[in-house]
Amino acid sequence: MRLLNDLLASRRALAGFVTVGFGWAAFSAQMPVIKAQVGVGDGAWGTLVLIGSTGALMAMWLAPLVYRLCGRWALMVGAAGMVAGFLLAGAAHMPLTIGIALFLAAGGSGVADVLANAEVSEAEAETGRSLMNLNHGLFSVAYAVAAIAVGVAREDGFGPVAVFAAMALAVAVLAPWMILPDRPVDAEETGDAAGMPRALVWVGGLVVLAAFLGEAASEGWSALHVERTLGGGPAEGALGPALLATGMAVGRLGAHVFGAGWPPFRVMVLASCIAGGGLALAGVAPGLPVAYVGFLLGGLGVSVVGPLALGLVGQAVRPKHRLAAISQAAALGYAAFFLGPVIMGFVAEGFGLRVSFYVIAGIMFAVAALLLPAWGRMLSQRAAPAVSSD
Repeated sequence: MRLLNDLLASRRALAGFVTVGFGWAAFSAQMPVIKAQVGVGDGAWGTLVLIGSTGALMAMWLAPLVYRLCGRWALMVGAAGMVAGFLLAGAAHMPLTIGIALFLAAGGSGVADVLANAEVSEAEAETGRSLMNLNHGLFSVAYAVAAIAVGVAREDGFGPVAVFAAMALAVAVLAPWMILPDRPVDAEETGDAAGMPRALVWVGGLVVLAAFLGEAASEGWSALHVERTLGGGPAEGALGPALLATGMAVGRLGAHVFGAGWPPFRVMVLASCIAGGGLALAGVAPGLPVAYVGFLLGGLGVSVVGPLALGLVGQAVRPKHRLAAISQAAALGYAAFFLGPVIMGFVAEGFGLRVSFYVIAGIMFAVAALLLPAWGRMLSQRAAPAVSSD
C-alpha cells in the first residue's frame, strides 16, 4: 500500500521519466545503425552528439522559464520536442541533420527531465517520503524494456523511422498523465534565486554529473562495444544498454524499498566504487558474458548516486528556490551527456573503446575518494542553516 501511495503521489513525474526513458533507449539501442546511416567515424560522431547535447544544457537552464510560459502543459511540451527530434534522427542521412535532430531531442528531454525532478521534489515535500530513487528506478525499467524491444525490432528488420514512430505512439498514450498542477511561480524561480546556496547546489551538480557520465558511457557506447569490439549481433548489442538499465532499476527500486534509512553519503561512496569496478570490467572483458556482468554492475553502481544527490539538493534549499536549484544541479549533471560523447568518442578514436571505459571508471573512483567527502562537509555546514531559515 505504501508503494502504491508513492506511485500515486509522483504519477505526473513518473509519466515524464518513462517518456524520457523510452526516447533515449530507442536512440541508444539503434546508435550503431543510425551512425552507419549518417556515415561518420567515432570522433565525428562524438562531436555530433556533443553539438546535439547543447540543447539539453540550454533547456535545463531555461526549464523554469518554460514552466512559467507554458504552466501545466510544460512537461508535455518538453516531451513533444523530444519526440520530434528523435523522429528526425531516424530519418537523418547527413551529419547536419542528425546534429539538429539531437539538439531538438536533447532539448525537449532536458526540459521534461528537470520538470519531472522538480515534481518529485514537490511530492517529497508534501508526503515526507523519499521518492527520487523510485522515480529514477522506473525510468530505468522503462529504458530496459524499450531497449530490449528495439533490439527485437532491429532483428526483425524494422528501421529507425518505424521504431521511433512506435516510441511516439507510446508517449502519446502517456501524455494525459503529464499535465502538471497549477502552482504559484515565484519570480526568483525563473531567474537568479537570491539567497540560494549556489556552491552547495553546483557541487551537488558535479556529483550528479559524475553519476550520469558513468550512465551515459554505457548507454551510448555499450552497444558499439558489444557489436564492434566483441563481435556481437544487433540483439546482443542492444542487451548492453538493457543490462545497464536493469542494474540501475534494481539499485534504485531496491534503495527505495529497503534503503530509506541508510546514510546517503555512505551509499553514494560505495555505489561509485561499484560503478567504477563494473565499467572497468566491461572494458577489460574478453567476451560477451563478462562485458554483460560489467554493464550490470556499472548500472547498479551509478543507479543511486544521481537521484540521492538531486534529492539532497532539493532538501537543502528553501521551497521557493527548489525548482531553480534542481534546474541548475540537473543542468550541471546532464553536462555528462555533453562531455560523455567527447570523452568516449575521442579516447576510442585514439586508443580504442576499452580504454574509454577505463577512463570513465577512473572518474567514478575519484568521485568516491574526493568529491563526495568534500560535498558532505559542505552540506553539514550549510544545509541546516538553509532549512532553519525557512
